[in-house]
Amino acid sequence: MKKYIYILSAVALLTFGESCKKDSEFLDKQPTNTLDIEATWKDPNLVLSVIGDLYDRYPDFQRIESWWLFADFDEGFASAGGDYFRHQNLEYNYDSWNMWDYAYVRDLNNFIKKGEESTTLKQADKDRFLAEARFIRAGLYFEMVKRMGGVPLITEPLTYDFSGDPTYLQRPRAKETEVYDFVIAELEAIKGLLPNSATVQSRATKAAALAMESRAALYAGSIAKYSTSQLMLPNGEVGIPAALANAYFTKSLNAAKEIITDGKYSLYQKNPNLSENFASLFTDKGNNPEVIFVKDFKLKTNKVHGFTIDNQPRSSAEEAQGGRLNPSLNLVQSFEKLDNTYASFPITDGSGNPVYYTGITDIFAGRDARLAGTVILPGTLFKGNRVDIWAGYQLANGSIVTGDNFGQSKTDVLPGNPGSVQVVGGDGPVDGLEFSAQSGFYVRKYLDPAAGSGQIGTRSEVWWIRYRYAEVLLNAAEAAFQLGDLGAAAGYLKPVRDRAGLTTALTAADMTFDRIVHERKVELAFEGHELWDMKRWRLADKVWNGNNMSNADFINATNIGSATRTSTQVFGLWPYKYYNPGNANHNKYIFKVVKPSRVTAAHRFRLGNYYSLINQDIINRNPKIVRNPNQ
Repeated sequence: MKKYIYILSAVALLTFGESCKKDSEFLDKQPTNTLDIEATWKDPNLVLSVIGDLYDRYPDFQRIESWWLFADFDEGFASAGGDYFRHQNLEYNYDSWNMWDYAYVRDLNNFIKKGEESTTLKQADKDRFLAEARFIRAGLYFEMVKRMGGVPLITEPLTYDFSGDPTYLQRPRAKETEVYDFVIAELEAIKGLLPNSATVQSRATKAAALAMESRAALYAGSIAKYSTSQLMLPNGEVGIPAALANAYFTKSLNAAKEIITDGKYSLYQKNPNLSENFASLFTDKGNNPEVIFVKDFKLKTNKVHGFTIDNQPRSSAEEAQGGRLNPSLNLVQSFEKLDNTYASFPITDGSGNPVYYTGITDIFAGRDARLAGTVILPGTLFKGNRVDIWAGYQLANGSIVTGDNFGQSKTDVLPGNPGSVQVVGGDGPVDGLEFSAQSGFYVRKYLDPAAGSGQIGTRSEVWWIRYRYAEVLLNAAEAAFQLGDLGAAAGYLKPVRDRAGLTTALTAADMTFDRIVHERKVELAFEGHELWDMKRWRLADKVWNGNNMSNADFINATNIGSATRTSTQVFGLWPYKYYNPGNANHNKYIFKVVKPSRVTAAHRFRLGNYYSLINQDIINRNPKIVRNPNQ
């Protein structure tokens, strides 16, 4: 039986005669939506079509096409009725985040084998295509190992002989360290076969291979350093010996340094407005020096997405859509002050009285510029429109006047004012009103500023960035820190923090594990790192510990910079206008910490969540597979 590989974009290239045929000839005819893999390797354009399909299947957990996945933990609130359940689950399922995609492995192995056997293509073309397939395969195994622990390592096509006995195809799980070693070794082997070009961003390059190597080695080193006996299996399918930690950290640092010293990439710094600059980093596809490897999208094709439609500010939306992903106060409060100190937002004075602000944005002044580049704050602009987030009026007697719909007006509700007045922002917040800013914020990162991007008929072509230069610097900083070189760690963080407007460089004495965790949290928010970082540091069960939270956790908080700070429920910060004619604070703003009413449970991450469940049907097909612990 011939083996075929599905090709989306090659269909238009192939035609087959449909004239009269014998029945036997009809049964032997190749289908028009598939291509014999051997024929593929005779034409570089066809190979490119196949590799394009393999890239398109590259797995991402959190991604720009699925905004709701960013509300699963503590970065954001899902302001959509069908997604409130994300804040009402006490425990994560053991099969959450699992992945066991050996159909994809098989297609990659078949592609590589046939490519190695091909004698038709130019050697340079052949080498690049094979290196790209090995890059994708390494990425797939990295995705599986960080979810499942050790998985069977299969690097050649497996063919069933129809004997009735499939046991020769059954492979046991490799050790977790063996899978990481395979990923790292593959990336080292292929980096020199890939283009060393910063202008190639949606295909594998030398820098993409090194960036993945740096990340994978950092993960392996962290698992080795922070694992306990509870998170290990006796034969190593889960867990990495602590003695291997430094070797992995060294590999991570060396891979990062190779990108840094090559000098082809740099931090994005085009706009003197540091917050706008940070936001533009994720949407600017023209000569962007920071981007290393992306999933790309293109207008007027079937490869566009609706992130902007789903999440644009509701009051100025281009369609009657938007407002779904609300960044949490948990995240917003993490952005430090420009003098390197952490502080909750001042909403009361030392006596418990409200702090009054003349401007609605004043409470956010003097913070890390990445805050306004990541989050749409009340009263700021998007696409030239003022985002209208305020929760109502507070009267002198402490009572609240508000509404239950976007921008609602009411008559004769303010003392001394019998007329009609708007009593809540055009973007809310209104508790329980989906698409309103129920946390007091909208997301900014990845929101497309182009006209039409919020329209269903246009949508957006903003890319999804998988690897970028700032992460490489953060990897280098963390690896250097773990190896005891605190001065180097501070040095790698400096350009990232300088771009954020932080005015005092960290010294070696300032470098702590808490600092490492904090910097990744604020730089990489909504980029798909949080779950995996918390897992590899073995912090997930400590931070998402099932304990309820209260407003007091955000008012005059003292442990904001702690890596183990509890963050099990998402909170918000709502602005109110103070109404008291004749008072010096009339029409100024006060703020209140709120827990949206749809947040009813505290997330609990159990020990059994560190490695996802291997489904029973997998074990039934292959009894050599051992289960993960604590499930």
